This record gives sequence, C-alpha cells and structure tokens, in this order.
Amino acid sequence: MQFDPAIAAQASFTRAQNSGELGPDLEQARAAEAIFSASAGREATAAYYTLLELGERHPDAIAFQEFLIYITWQQVAEETIPAHFQKGAALCDRYLSRLARGHDTIQAEQIRELRRSFRAGLGLREDDEPAYDEDTFKGGD
Repeated sequence: MQFDPAIAAQASFTRAQNSGELGPDLEQARAAEAIFSASAGREATAAYYTLLELGERHPDAIAFQEFLIYITWQQVAEETIPAHFQKGAALCDRYLSRLARGHDTIQAEQIRELRRSFRAGLGLREDDEPAYDEDTFKGGD
C-alpha cells in the first residue's frame, strides 16, 4: 500500500468530527474510537463493532465511512478472518457506489486499493466481478 491505513483512519475520523456528520452520535463515536485506538483484544473488538453500528446509522457520513474502512483493515491485521475481509469489501463497495463528482480523489483511490486487498484476502480478483464480464470482449465480438 502506498499509504498508512492507521494514519488515514485518524485523518478521516478528525474530518468526521469536524463536519458534524455524526450528529448526536459523535460522543459515542469518540468514546468507542478512544477504546479501539488504545486497546487490543476483546475490548478493542467491542469498540470496533460499536463503530460499525454507528456507521450503519450514518451511511451517508462520508468521512466516517472512510474511517470504518481503514479501521476494518486494522481489524484484518489484528484478526485475520474472512468476516473482516468480507465486511471491508462491503464497506468499500458501499462507499465507492456513493461517490459524487468532486469527491476527494486521494481518498477514493486509497479505498479502491483497500478494496482490492480485502477482495484478494477472500481469494477474489477484480475480474471476478460481473461488470468485468460485461465489459470484456468475447470470442467473435
């Protein structure tokens, strides 16, 4: 990777806080993030799932969704199980499907890079997607 997901996570979380995109859930997010960042094991895992729940309540919170993707990569590093790769890929797909014109291209490219990594962890390639098959020339085309 050409970037550090932990640093990117902190930058995204700072943007999420400053933007107000979490509304009344901001304090709960701050508390869970503090535990996630300072802990390991069960306590960090519980905080991670709290953050994911907040993300489900705020699917349009762009910076917070970026943060969730980055910390999911950290979860993969902590506990390499298929569920984390699947969650990471799903978060990336949701994020990338909502990109608007003028979106931060650096963030988008980093998320695409993580998406490739999450999918690779599941044994999938970019060309395993249905869209790839639709765009690929077939014999006789």
